[in-house]
Amino acid sequence: MSAPYAPPPPAAAGRDRTTLWGVLGIIFGLLCCGILGIIFGYLSIRDARRFGQSQVLGWLAIAFGVINIIGSAILRATGNYPGWR
Repeated sequence: MSAPYAPPPPAAAGRDRTTLWGVLGIIFGLLCCGILGIIFGYLSIRDARRFGQSQVLGWLAIAFGVINIIGSAILRATGNYPGWR
């Protein structure tokens, strides 16, 4: 006997970007933009909760983003920041 309807597709298959957001967050948090590191870290944690995966990459991205922001603020305050003046 055939079913009258096709079975539903798996929940959001192929939409898991936990690792992508986490790696982007770590890269941006370490290299240039702490704010982007925090944002991508949040997205990684959100997807990890949704798909039942580890949240470690997201938390690392947030930590590196915060460290970047604090380090930049300290360097700017002391006048040693190599960026624009």
